[in-house]
This record gives sequence, structure tokens and C-alpha cells, in this order.
Amino acid sequence: MKRRDIILTIISIVVLFLFVLYANNNFNPYQNRILNLCAIYVVLGLSMNLINGFTGLFSLGHAGFMAVGAYTTALLTMSESAKMRTFFLEPMMSPLDKITLPFFIALLLGGLLSAFIAFLIGAPTLRLRGDYLAIATLGFSEIIRIIFTNTQTITNGALGLKSIPNNTNLWWSYGTMLFTLLVMIALINSSYGKAFKAIREDEVAAESMGVNLFKHKVMAFVIGAFFAGIGGGLLGNLLGAINPMMFRFILTFNVLLIIVMGGMGSITGTVLSAFVVTSGLEYLRVLDESINLGFVQIEGIPGLRMVVFSALLMIVVIFFRNGLMGTNEFSWDKLFNLFKRRPFSKKGVGQ
Repeated sequence: MKRRDIILTIISIVVLFLFVLYANNNFNPYQNRILNLCAIYVVLGLSMNLINGFTGLFSLGHAGFMAVGAYTTALLTMSESAKMRTFFLEPMMSPLDKITLPFFIALLLGGLLSAFIAFLIGAPTLRLRGDYLAIATLGFSEIIRIIFTNTQTITNGALGLKSIPNNTNLWWSYGTMLFTLLVMIALINSSYGKAFKAIREDEVAAESMGVNLFKHKVMAFVIGAFFAGIGGGLLGNLLGAINPMMFRFILTFNVLLIIVMGGMGSITGTVLSAFVVTSGLEYLRVLDESINLGFVQIEGIPGLRMVVFSALLMIVVIFFRNGLMGTNEFSWDKLFNLFKRRPFSKKGVGQ
């Protein structure tokens, strides 16, 4: 990397730090919540893009890994009194009812447990391909959700968890987002990243060149699940309450929507799409409410924002079939080339 690029990257990180500092002190809780969700969905989108976009595995089990991370982090950060109030039907099993850990350790354990479960799931399922792999991972995700629904003494069953400490703030969200970005960039630009892309393009050719297909598929699957668990933990401690119904297939679909819209196999596209989709859904909420223009009042139509948002997505899919970025990535050279004026040719216009 050029010295200029390193300096500009450091400046960008400092600008992000200053923005988070300003937003944390001046934005209202609603605005901060949207910014938190944007950063969390960047983490979730990058984790899924590693599996689906860069490695070419059609996995639909992301909601299950998020559930593991969210429940683990929540259970380990809740106080003993909060657990007693929450588990009123059946008492929580010992010694989990008396364990309270710092947020960072609980978040890390949530990610590691998600990665471990992904390793167990990946061993039998990653030998499948295409639609069969999608069905298998979706099935395992539903199994995880059903287990959480029926383990009353561990997860409080269908009632879910309440009184979860609101540890997630802008510093945690954007710090985790930045860490995930750096890890993904380093991973994709390494020899492992090249092996992932080779598997995506042609498994037979990759294997003939000496790439261990199963090893690299499991690696991508486990790393993606780890960051999905981290994102789930951040989301659970942001919302303050979770239940198994939150982690249905629709949650996986939302993350899949982000990476498809941004570009399968593009880190930059995932970041842009996460912010566009998350903030766009909130800004379009005004369509569901009455709009007073002063001289006329337009009655809102419930559900109109989803219709408009879906129409915008269709436009993007039609005109950007590979997503907003395709497989392209941001670079400082490309940015500066946009502002450079090309010199006129010495030849005549008609020549």
C-alpha cells in the first residue's frame, strides 16, 4: 500500500471517530439507534458476503448464528436480579443464573459459540452444493430457533429475554464495524481470500490447482458465523429484549438483500448497501403517516413505504444486475482518477 493511501486511511478513521463522538453527544436516541443498526448490519452483511459472495456458498442459516450470539451475549450480561425477574415460569438453570460477565467477554463468547456450532453444522452440510446446501443450512437455522423456543430453563422459551443491558452504543457498533472491515480486507487480500474466490468461480479448477475445498469452505463458514454471532450480540444488547421469533428466515433475507443490492463479492458494496437499506427504510416511514404540506394534507397509507422500497429495489436490480458495486472495491486511486481532467487530444475532433 502506498504511503499516501495509508495516511488517507488513517485520516478517514480519525474522521469516523470524530463523527461518532459528535453523534453520541448531539444526536437524539432515535438517530443514534438508526446509526447503530446501520453499523450492525454492515457487520452482518460482511459476514454473510464472505460465505455467499466471496466463497460462493449458498447459505441461508445466518439467522441461526445471530440467535446464538444474541442469546449468549444477553444471558452472560444480564444481572442475577434481571434473570430472576425474567425466568418466572421456571427458574434458570444453575450456574448460569449467577454468571454475569463484562460485555466484551460475553460478546466474544457469543461469536465463538456461533463459530463452533457452524463448524459442527458445516462438517456434514458443506459437502452439498447449490440449492441443497441452502435447504440444509436453512433447516439447521430453524432447528436452532426451535431449540431456543423449547429450552425454558436456559433461554426462557417462547417468552424470550427482557431487561437485557443496553451495552451497545455507537462506540461498540462502529468499533466492531471497523474491526470487521479490517479483518475482511486482510482476509480477502490474502492467499485464503484468493482460494475462496477460486472456489466461487470453479470448484473443479480450484481443486486441480491444489486448493483444499472442504478446508476452505469450513473456514469461510466458521469465520462468517463468528461475525454473525458478534452482530447478533450487538443487536440483542441494542434492542434490550429478544425472542426466538425474531430469528426467522426473514432476518436472513434482510441480510441477503443487503449483499445482493451492494454486490456479491464486494466489501464496499456491502457497506454502502447496509447504510442505504437500513436508513432508507426509516426515511420512507413518512409515507405511512399523514403529510402536511401547509396548503394540503396527504393522508398516509399503511404499508406504502414497503411498496415504494420494493419498487426502488426492482429498479436497482434491473439497472444494476450485479448490485451497486458488482465485485468492485473502493480505492484511493479510483477516487482521485474521478477528479482528474483528461487532457484533450492533439488531433482534431473529427480525426
